[in-house]
Amino acid sequence: MEYKRSQRVAELVRHQISDIIARELKDPGVGMVSITKVQITDDLRHAKIYVSVLGDEATSVKSLAGLSRAGNFIRSSLGKHTDLRVNPELSFVRDDSAEYAQNIDVLLNKIERERKE
Repeated sequence: MEYKRSQRVAELVRHQISDIIARELKDPGVGMVSITKVQITDDLRHAKIYVSVLGDEATSVKSLAGLSRAGNFIRSSLGKHTDLRVNPELSFVRDDSAEYAQNIDVLLNKIERERKE
């Protein structure tokens, strides 16, 4: 299976932004976050960064706000760490897939228990 350039760049961006957040970002508003996925346009100008946040809803909102505030810093650091001709515009989005999967797991376990009874 052939990968498009945008997919390879998205993986590079995911790895680099994870490192930048872990090592360089000093914003106390950003809690324990992990980059789960990056979608980048084919022209490599816009990147949507999916972020999973450890904690409750308030922590999640606070962390996303902190990432948005630090977006220009993260973008400039990304430019220093990569050889991309154009640094993509970054937008941070909350990734709820882990909570969704956990919810489905709870429902399936409940159905299984009801069948056994």
